[in-house]
Amino acid sequence: MHPDSSSNEVRLLNQLRDNAGIFAALQSAAGNEFQIQARLRAEFSEELVRAVLTLRELRKKAQSKFSRADEMWFDRIGLEQSTAETVAVHKSQRFQGRVWDYCSGIGSDAIALGHHCEVTTIDVNPAASLRTRWNAETYGVADSVNVITADVQQLDDTSGLLHIDPDRRVAGNRRSISVEDCIPSLDFLVEATRRFQGGAIKLSPASNFGGKFPGSEIELVSLAGECKEATVWFGELSGDAPFRATVLPAGQTIVGNPMDSFAEVAKPGKYLYDPDPAVVRSGLVDLLCEEIGFWRLDSSEEYLSSDTLIESPFVRGFEIIDELPNNEKEIRRCFRKHSFGQVEIKCRHIPVQAEAIRRKLPLEGDGAGVLIFCRIHGKARAVIARRVKHAEG
Repeated sequence: MHPDSSSNEVRLLNQLRDNAGIFAALQSAAGNEFQIQARLRAEFSEELVRAVLTLRELRKKAQSKFSRADEMWFDRIGLEQSTAETVAVHKSQRFQGRVWDYCSGIGSDAIALGHHCEVTTIDVNPAASLRTRWNAETYGVADSVNVITADVQQLDDTSGLLHIDPDRRVAGNRRSISVEDCIPSLDFLVEATRRFQGGAIKLSPASNFGGKFPGSEIELVSLAGECKEATVWFGELSGDAPFRATVLPAGQTIVGNPMDSFAEVAKPGKYLYDPDPAVVRSGLVDLLCEEIGFWRLDSSEEYLSSDTLIESPFVRGFEIIDELPNNEKEIRRCFRKHSFGQVEIKCRHIPVQAEAIRRKLPLEGDGAGVLIFCRIHGKARAVIARRVKHAEG
């Protein structure tokens, strides 16, 4: 970020925080968006109005990530890259004592760590540092979070533990899944795993982390069925196995070496299961089968099966109604027979055009069906099913 741009952002942030009147005016303003903007601009500067409207929008978007989103300070990139509160709290539980939080962004990881650690955050952007400080105040951990604006590549204090969230954007702010595009660089990250006694590197779950951090544990973390993060645990914070899959908010975890397990492949039983993406991305599908009692439908597919219903946070279950060839006429005939009124279409490795298929299906009944395209013993098949209601639902 250019120094002048950063300075202007800090100035505007301070003006916004010091001007409680604009927040009160925004809350009390009535009418459509154009009328609200006109009302605010009659009293406040153009840039201040833009800033408060942007912050209102970001706070609304952040409500699914943070319990105190309405009081927090965000920018668009900072919110996008921030660790969801539930994930940050889970991750923070391995840390204790003194922790460095490199590339801290808006401070979401530092806040979780600050509840039981002494944290020093480092970010090169002074506006990010300001947001971290204010967000730490919002969560009541300001006394344990020391905020510094600096280039992490210029620091040499390696006492304590490290958490680092490298920037994964390339030209034009496009996100990259290549760890070679990280800033700081991959070389810096690998060197950090040697210099610090232990810690964690936050990466995209889609990134090419395999083989890049020898001796580390890779934890894939999902939240509400979406894989959110690949955490590289190193040093004294690393576990004994190379991979772990954790599903939140259930807090359940499975850990092992993907090469040590081999699942049976068999025809479908009464139930089909779609494993959580953290299990799939960690390569622990076969281990899950061994530990819980599933089998695979195909060696190249992640869909699983069983004869009796197995409830687990690691899978979503479906009761199989019918199994058909991947043939449009037969699928339509089956849907007429079962009188579905709506359908969920799922697939993993078989390319389908879900909306085009949906338009051709006779959906004239009241039931809710699921159409799953998958490989069974090497052949593309269509499975008609119903979602299993979990005990908590």
